[in-house]
Amino acid sequence: ADDAMFATTTPTCVAVRAVPASRRTRRTAVRVSATATATVSDDRVKLGTSSISVSATGVGAWAWGDRSGYWTDDWKGQRVENLEAYKTLLRAGVDFIDTAEVYGFGKSEELLSDFSNDCANEFAAGALTKPLLATKFAPLPTRWTTEEVPKALRASLQRLGEKKIPLYMQHWPAFGFGADRNNDAFLEGLCLCFEQGLCDAVGVSNFNAERIKTAATKFKQRGVPFASNQVQYSLLYREPELDTGILEACFENGVTPVAYSPMAQGLLTGKYSVGTTVKGPRSGIFTETRLRDIAPLVQILKEVGDVHRKTPAQVAVNYCMAKNTVPIPGAKNKSQAESVVGCLGWRLSEGEILELEKVAAKAPKSPGAPFEKW
Repeated sequence: ADDAMFATTTPTCVAVRAVPASRRTRRTAVRVSATATATVSDDRVKLGTSSISVSATGVGAWAWGDRSGYWTDDWKGQRVENLEAYKTLLRAGVDFIDTAEVYGFGKSEELLSDFSNDCANEFAAGALTKPLLATKFAPLPTRWTTEEVPKALRASLQRLGEKKIPLYMQHWPAFGFGADRNNDAFLEGLCLCFEQGLCDAVGVSNFNAERIKTAATKFKQRGVPFASNQVQYSLLYREPELDTGILEACFENGVTPVAYSPMAQGLLTGKYSVGTTVKGPRSGIFTETRLRDIAPLVQILKEVGDVHRKTPAQVAVNYCMAKNTVPIPGAKNKSQAESVVGCLGWRLSEGEILELEKVAAKAPKSPGAPFEKW
C-alpha cells in the first residue's frame, strides 16, 4: 500500500498489506489476497518519496557489456542478444532499467545509449516504452569529496547519452579511514545532483538500517526525493527482512527496497541441478552440495509455478514483488526478457508465500554482500 509507512504500490486488484512487525523479530509480514491478476501495464510501483512510477519488476543491466568476465567472456558477441532483451522489455512496458558506472567499467551505460539510438524509430512510433534509467555512483577510495558525486553523474549521463536521469544512487557505503566523513559528503553530493537538475530523485544501495535513517533525515531536510535502497534479497537471502532490519527501516522512512539477485544469481531458476557444470567466477556458487541442498526449494518453486503456468524463476521474482520490494533480475536475451515480463500482472497467494518460506528456511542461505555491515 502507498501510505505513510509503505512506499510501494500494487495493481488495484492485487491487495498487499504489510503488517508492522515487532522490533524484536525484525520481521516484515505481507498479506496477499489470492492470485488475482492485473494487466502488465497496470502493475507499477511508486519509488519512495519520489513521483517516479516504474514497472513492479525492473531489470538489472549488470551483464550488458560486462568486461569483468563475471557474467560473460564475450560481451561484444552478446550485444545483439542484449538489444533484443532491451526491446522485448520496453515493448511490454518493463521500463525500470538499473545500471552503474562500474558495470563493464562504463560499457553497460554506453550500451544503453547505443540501444536507445538503435531504437529511435520505434520510440518515435510509440512501439517501445521510454526506459526509466537508474545508475549508481561508486565511492572508490580515490573519491572523498562532495563534488565527486555530481561530477561522476555528469560522466554517466554522457555515457548514457542523457541530460538527466530519473534515479541516481550511491552504490555502497564508503569504508575505511574517514568513512563517516566521506559518506556525509556523498549524501550531500546526491542532494546537489537533484538540486542541479541532473536527476529526478536519489537513492542508495547496500545501506544498513542506521544509514537509511541518516540519509532519510538529510534528504527530507533538503527536500530531496528519496526513492530507494537497493539490497540483496531473495528466498535464499532474507536477512534484510529477518535479521538486520533493513526492510523495516526502508518502510518506516518511506523508501522502496529494490531487490538485486532475486533469483540468487541463478540458483532459483530451476536451470541448474546436481551434475550441472558452471564455468567461470560463478562456478563456486553451483557446487553439487549447494545444488543438492536447494533441490527441495527448487521443487516447490516448480510446483507453485505449475499452478500459475509460470517458471521457478518467475515465482522467485514474484515472491520478492509480493514482499513489497522491486526486484531487478538480469535478462541477457529475448527469452530471459520475456520471462521477466511474465513476472508482472499476478501475485503469489499468502499460503504459497508461507510454504515457500518454510522450505527456504531449511536451505543454506546465500552469502550476503559485506557492504551491509559497513
